[in-house]
Amino acid sequence: MLASELKAFYMVARLGSITQAAKKLGLSQPTVTTQIRNLEAQYGIELFYRGGRRLVLSDEGARLLPMVKQLLQQEADIEFHLRNASQLQGRLRLGATAPYYVLDLVKRLRERHPQIQVSLEIGNSQQVIEALEEHRVDLAASSQLEEDSRFTRLVLGHDPLVVAAHRSHPLAACAVLPPAALAGHCLLMREAGSTTRLLTEHMLESAGVKVNATVEIGSRESIREAVLRNLGVSVIARHEVPENPDLRVIALEGAPLIAEYLYCLKDRRHARLPAALLALARETALPASQNH
Repeated sequence: MLASELKAFYMVARLGSITQAAKKLGLSQPTVTTQIRNLEAQYGIELFYRGGRRLVLSDEGARLLPMVKQLLQQEADIEFHLRNASQLQGRLRLGATAPYYVLDLVKRLRERHPQIQVSLEIGNSQQVIEALEEHRVDLAASSQLEEDSRFTRLVLGHDPLVVAAHRSHPLAACAVLPPAALAGHCLLMREAGSTTRLLTEHMLESAGVKVNATVEIGSRESIREAVLRNLGVSVIARHEVPENPDLRVIALEGAPLIAEYLYCLKDRRHARLPAALLALARETALPASQNH
């Protein structure tokens, strides 16, 4: 019982929001609220200062937080060990910004070791790296370059950014465009934390382009639907544009390449399940000079 309450405390402390913590934990808001209140009532302490829309840690809560983080880390280590106790059996948890590269690896892994169960969590670059750091996934495929000594990193591939437009859009007839051509058009953008968005903004800034209107959409699937409805155009990785007669793919002059990296925590890279996937990834990964 105390373990679930401490998990609720940790997630609320990290996110500063009951709503966001409940979403992360897969619980209802009233459940998380009750867990926090029970913890405070049981020990007669105040863990958060309440006021406004964001909860703020009390002094007592701030002292408790690092101890709870260490406890949850130990629990994750134990759970990880138990899941991987048998030779190439158990469940491998993956996080990815897009399914394209990682699903090829999962297919090959399942062909060789069909007894392995796989779960795949999709999020933006920031979210999947956080999931790896917090031991909620065992490996993470992300387009975000992390120069972090805690990680083992492989380069899975590179993909150019292109413009996706509806076939009736004014830009659809073009085969290649300079970034400046996007000025004056509604641009569909990913949320903050997306590597695609960061690369797009940097490209436009370098070209001196100011976009008049943008629409922020929180998933690549929803962006594709918006393009199909001719709501605007989007800068997107080439392999993320599906085959569709209503879509046009337009090359961008000097478009940056978006890389896809596979990350694993170094202290877990020799565990059976992560090691099996890393071995498969190394068979087709880019040269070692681009990995570490």
